[in-house]
Formats: sequence, structure tokens, C-alpha cells
Amino acid sequence: MLYPMARKTANDDVLAPVTLAVGQEDLLLDRAVHEVVAAARASDADTDVRDLAPEQLQPGTLAELTSPSLFAERKVVVVRNAQDLSADTVKDVKAYLSAPAEEITLVLLHAGGVKGKALLDAARKAGAREIACPKMTKPADRLAFVRQEFRATGRSATPEACQALVDAIGSDLRELASAVTQLVADVEGTIDEAVVGRYYTGRAEASSFTVADRAVEGRAAEALEALRWSLATGVAPVMITSALAQGVRAIGKLSSARGGRPADLARELGMPPWKIDRVRQQMRGWTPDGVAVALRAVAEADAGVKGGGDDPGYALEKAVVAIARAARSRGR
Repeated sequence: MLYPMARKTANDDVLAPVTLAVGQEDLLLDRAVHEVVAAARASDADTDVRDLAPEQLQPGTLAELTSPSLFAERKVVVVRNAQDLSADTVKDVKAYLSAPAEEITLVLLHAGGVKGKALLDAARKAGAREIACPKMTKPADRLAFVRQEFRATGRSATPEACQALVDAIGSDLRELASAVTQLVADVEGTIDEAVVGRYYTGRAEASSFTVADRAVEGRAAEALEALRWSLATGVAPVMITSALAQGVRAIGKLSSARGGRPADLARELGMPPWKIDRVRQQMRGWTPDGVAVALRAVAEADAGVKGGGDDPGYALEKAVVAIARAARSRGR
């Protein structure tokens, strides 16, 4: 698994007393946490992990969590959205930074920016190990991410294959990472553009994106036919839910965006220009309520595919029908 590169600091030890992950890219933030937790559990399998939201870290809570243990166990304390901590809790964290406890790793996730900057500055001044987790808004950044994902697996992918994957998937890093994982698991040898095309833009009858396209266009019968063929030919159900999610989100993004040329909207929304034109054609029958209904249907299908139901195929069929119905919600 690839982890974001840590900014070079005085202390670059994964189990440094304090790790500071800064940015708004959820996948990279989660990986920063996972890296620390994995290293801690490799050192001590009984490591206690506390993962806290700002409202769970009240004044005095950090002192309780970091007080010496009778069994001297290793502990990882993760504080998410640290920029939202209360002023009194920030005082506690600053005090802790000046004298961190042994066998305890504090991981602060901070969005960056002005809000909560005093805590950010204090952590840096204390010599925290820092990991940059910026939102990847530029296509070039996402392309570099995909290339690094392939390198991290030890597999080769041509530049054309990486570009084709970014064009097909879009801006969601989790979905890009999932696609790389799927290709690496299924394909031997170098992954080229033809391979990506077979999975994402070629052989329409077996493409998860064809299922999504037909569904968001309101063509339920064709979407169901493509779904059944995709499942029969071995397309992973999780890839289909991912494609459905991308299709519905693209409708929602474009419907709420300001008008403009495809190139301008592509930069604003993180989609290739050709996709802007396609989504404009697909969104004609949609309403905001329809998008909300479709997103719920995708979430339910995702839960069913990932173990929440007995029949992934049935969960996907329900979602496809619900999306196609939502696509015709305007004028009903």
C-alpha cells in the first residue's frame, strides 16, 4: 500500500511522538493514520488505538489517554479535524506537545489553512513528523498519483494506461486507487492502454461504466442487461458500484456548477472535457431530489456488495432501477 510522502523534518520516524498530517485529501489522511498504526502494532501487537473526533476530546481527555499505564502498553491517539478543537482542548494539546509521553504516538489530522493555525504552528515548532495530504485538484497531480500507485505495487503501467485510467475514473483518489488494485490483481505483465480500455472504456457490454451510463440516462432495461453481462463476465461488483457512484456524482456536480465552456468546467470539477459533454447529455431528466435518491441507492448497493447483503447482484439491480427511475424524475 502506498502512503503519502512525509515532509522531511528533524524526526522522520514513523513512531515519532507526534505525527501531523495536513490537508483535506481523505484517502491520504487515512493512509497516514494506517501507517502509524501498522508500525505501532508491528512493534507491539497489543497497541491500543484511540481514534477521536474533536467533540470526543474534551479538556482533560488527552491527559487521561496519555497517563502512564500499569502495563506500559503502546498507544496511538488519533485526533481528526484538529482545527475544530475547542480553545481549552488546544491548550491541553499544546501542553502535551512540550512533553510527550513515552510509548504513545499522537496523530493530529489538520485541514491546514487559517482555522486552528496556532495548533498547527505549535506542532511544527515541537518537531512533529509532518505528512502532506493535499487535495489533488489538478489532473497532473492525479496522474502522478496513479503512476506512484502502480510503482508501489512493483508493477509497470505505460504512461498511456495511466492517463486513460485518470480520464475514465476522474478525480476520486479512492476510486483511482481501487482501479489500480483491481488491474494489478487481474492482469499479468505490463498494464497498457488496451488493458485499461477493456476494463473501463472498451467492450461496452462488459464495462461497469456502461452500466452506469445507461442507468443515469434512465435506460433501465439496457442498464440491467449490461449489469448482468458484466457480472457474468467477471467484472467485480465493487467496480460497478464505484462506476454508479461516479456517474451520479458527476450529474450532481455538473448540475450545481456555473455554466461555461467544457474546458473551464473541466478545470473546476476535475473532469476531462469529453466527460463534461457526456454528462451534459445525461443530466437532462435529473432533479436535485433525484440525485439525492440515487446517491442513497448507490450507498445501499455498496453496503450490500461489501457484505451487508446476501446477494450482491440483487443489490446492484435494485440500485440500477432506482437510479434509472431518478433519472426521469424531472417532469413527473
